[in-house]
Parts: sequence; C-alpha cells; structure tokens
Amino acid sequence: MKRSVSDSSFVSVPEDGPVKDYRDYRVRKSSLIATVNWTHVIGTYLPTLFLVGIGVLFAQLVHQVVTDLSSKVEHKASPGEIDFSIETITAVILGVREIFSNLLSTFLVAPLQSGEGGILSTHVKITALVLVVMGWIVLNDNPTYMLAFSTFKAPDSWKVSHAQIIQMMKNQGSFTDDSIGFMERLLARSGTGQSTAWPPGIVQCLEEGKETDRSILASRKEAEAVIFDIVESALKKAKVHPKEVDVLVINCSLFSPTPSLCAMVISKFGMRQDIQSFNLSGMGCGASLISVGLAKDMLQRRRLQGGKALVVSTEIITPNLYRGNERGFLLQNTLFRCGGAAIVLSNSWMDGRRAWYKLLHTVRVQSNSEEAYNCVYEAQDGEEQRGVRLSKEIVKVAGKCMEKNMTTIGPYVLPLSEQIPVVTTMAIKFMIKMTGKLLKMCGQEKLAAKLPKKKHYVPDFKRGIDHFCIHAGGRAVIDGIEKNMKLELFHTEPSRMALLNYGNTSSSSIWYEMEYIQEHQKTNPLKKGHRIMQVAFGSGFKCTSGVWLKL
Repeated sequence: MKRSVSDSSFVSVPEDGPVKDYRDYRVRKSSLIATVNWTHVIGTYLPTLFLVGIGVLFAQLVHQVVTDLSSKVEHKASPGEIDFSIETITAVILGVREIFSNLLSTFLVAPLQSGEGGILSTHVKITALVLVVMGWIVLNDNPTYMLAFSTFKAPDSWKVSHAQIIQMMKNQGSFTDDSIGFMERLLARSGTGQSTAWPPGIVQCLEEGKETDRSILASRKEAEAVIFDIVESALKKAKVHPKEVDVLVINCSLFSPTPSLCAMVISKFGMRQDIQSFNLSGMGCGASLISVGLAKDMLQRRRLQGGKALVVSTEIITPNLYRGNERGFLLQNTLFRCGGAAIVLSNSWMDGRRAWYKLLHTVRVQSNSEEAYNCVYEAQDGEEQRGVRLSKEIVKVAGKCMEKNMTTIGPYVLPLSEQIPVVTTMAIKFMIKMTGKLLKMCGQEKLAAKLPKKKHYVPDFKRGIDHFCIHAGGRAVIDGIEKNMKLELFHTEPSRMALLNYGNTSSSSIWYEMEYIQEHQKTNPLKKGHRIMQVAFGSGFKCTSGVWLKL
C-alpha cells in the first residue's frame, strides 16, 4: 500500500483573509539576534579554523628556525635559490625539536619572557594565544551533534487495514459486541491510515487455524526485527562502526526482558565491552527526548576526547494487546502501532562538519500531582486482564504540563518581540494580584473584586521555530496543540502524516515526523539554519521538548 506524502491542501485557508504559508512567518534577522547562541555559531567553524591555526603556528616555528639558521650557517646555494639538501632539512627538524624540548623543560616560564631571554618570537606568541582562546571556546561549548537517524519501515506482511484490525479483535474471542463497536468508532476517528503495522505474532490470527502469539519469544522476535534494522541503518548512514559507540541508550516502555534490550544490541553488533548502556522503561511516549538528554549528559563526561552515543526508541506491541472490555483500556488496541527509531549522536567537534543537526536545547517537565500520576496507568481490569488505562483527565493534565514546558523553553527560542509581551503580562498580573491583596487587607473587598482580569499572553512560537514535530498521540492531541499554539496546517502536517502512515508509534513518533519534514514536506521545505522543535508526552505525567538546528 502506498504511503501518503505532502499535499498542498495542508496550506491554511482562513475563512477571512489571504492564504498563509511558511513565508508569512519569517522574522527579520535583527529580531532574532537575541535568540542566537553565538557560541554555537562560532563553534560551527571553529574546528576548521583551529586546525588551520595549528598549521600556521607550525609554519611560523619552521620559519623562525630557518631564519635563525640562515644567520648562523654559511650558504652554499646561489642567490635566489633554496638548498633542500638533507643537511638543511635535518637542521630545521633539529631546530624545531629543540624549541619544543626547551618549552617542555621550562614549562610556560620561558615562552612568556620578553626580549632576548624568550624562546618564541612575538608573532608566534600571538598565534599560540589565539589558539588557546579558540581551544577554550571549543571545550566550553561541548556541542551535541546528530550524525544520522533512521526509522523502522515494516514489511508488507505486517501492514493491516482498519477492517483487518477489527477482524483481529474479533478473532481474540474475548471482546463483546459493544467493545468491538466502540473500537470501530475509535478507529474511524483516530486519524490512522489503512496501512499501519502490527507485529506478526498478532497478525497471524488472520490466517485460518492460527491463534495470537503473545509469548516472550514472539515479543523478542518483534524487538529484534525492529531494533536490529534501525540500528544497522542508522550506523551505516552515520558511517560509524559499532565499536566506536561509547554510550547506548534504549527506551521501551512496556517490554523490559532479561537480558535487557541493550545487551541484545551489544551482543548482536559486537560492541565494546566498556560501553556504557542504559535501558529505560515505563516512561511512555515522551521517553525518546529523555534518552537523548541522558546520552548528551553521558557524552559531557567525554568532552576532551569526544564520544559517540546511540539512542534507540521503540515500543513492543506483541505482549501488550488488551483482551478485556473496559473502555478506559481499549484505546491502546486502536491507536498504537509497531515502529522505532535509532539516532547517532556525537560531541566531537570534528564531526560538526558532517552532522545533520545540532542539538540546541532539551527541556523536561514532570508533573507531581496524584491526578497526573494516574492518568496513564498500567493495571488489571475487573477480569484481571492487563492493559494501560487512559484517564479522561489526560487532556487537562497534558495541557498544564505542556504550558510549563513551553514557559521554560520559551526564553531560549523566542525573539524579543514575543518575550517582551510575556514579561509585561506577567508583571501586570502580579501587580493586580498584589493590589487585590492590599485592598482586602484594608477591608475593600468590593473594590478588589472590581480589579480588571489580565489574560495570559500566549507567545507565537512560529516566530522562533520553523518546524514542529508534535507527538502523534492521536488526532485530538494534534488538534488541541494546533489550536492552543495557533499553528497553521502546514506546521502540524508532519504529525498528521506520521499518524496516518504509521499510527502512534509511541516514543519514536517524533522521528517519523522529522523524517517527513526532511524528505517529503513541500508546504514548508526544510532549509539550512531552520530550527525544529520536537514535543512529546509521557506517563507520569511528563512533557519533553527539544530544539534542533539544521546544519
């Protein structure tokens, strides 16, 4: 079945006013100066300049040695000629070695001396000082680059239509007619397409005489099929050998076998024995950016020599088919699909020139209320059937969590034209609140009640972000974020197309969206210098976001 690609219908057509496209949200460069991280800008070209500087420094040292020798040694060559004899070359090499020997023997005292007592000339000192400053900037920047990423493309034998999904549910022999009808209505409104992937252990029940296989063996086979494929593809794209990987992070929320998924990958690809591996579970659909953040933190420990990290995000469907009839659990059977993504990261500044993206910011906000904790909850129903229960409060909880996340990341990505109204609104609301308290303390409750209510200013993130990867948790989730953030249709197109073509693939969904932006979207084409924001939600409840710069 053919995948859907970008369509001009995703350009917004307002009821009153002209058609809007991505060009309407271009901001003057002068307005974006406050959002520019100049360390990132300089750091992009600094590695090349640093290598050139080292070459210049060495050339200056050779020139100094040749100049000194020419004043002490009798010339045999004719005027205008250069004598490249073995004796001359040897003398130059010995002179350079003598300089470095003197530097090492006297440490940093002699080079800093002025006048006749100094070993180095003034121009060599200046070049060395510039290189020291450049090296200091490189070490303090410590950027994280994305060398490549890859997503799982299921074989045709895994893909099923809505009708086949309903038939699979009927073949379980555990659902009532009411539950089947409820799942049919959910599928019709889900926004998923007619060619999404289910694992072979469940799809095989469509064949006559075969039952669903939800065993640990079938679950491992699904995990191996998905993870091995994306890891091999991502490493190949990044031109990285498995033994070069220093950090491995795998997140899979509902399937955590022993040995771990990390051990499975390390064994398959023959990675080093001293690799740092982390297996994250139970963190829901927002776990991918948490894994990226963890990999970034671990790479920070290797800032001098640099390192590479492999992040794998997936969800295994085979053991998690719910077979009960409680409506709070049935949504998982209609929305989640097979999928996965592997991302190769590096903090080596030598990799900056070949990287696809540069990580600018990551923000994670964790709610701590009982309501938030219970809104996505793995449990057993009244018939002891295991599944994930989704609360009706999930939309409200997600909205509050996302508001806190956007408030945190806003100052890093928004231009001053959007930041100033936010600060002004907060100051006015604070003044009104304090005035109300003061009037109440003075017994003027009626006057305090008449104080105006200042609405919260919602900043326009479209002024600082070019592309959005909103977790494809469902059509209602995408619609809600589109409305609250005032996004255009072409901004949410990647999320809708990922949901249509692949379904909700849990933590890996934001990477299917980034892949769509990178390879297929025509209504808002990706260009060098664009910034992409990824936003995802997870159980607990948490909201994670990350901003990438296209290199």
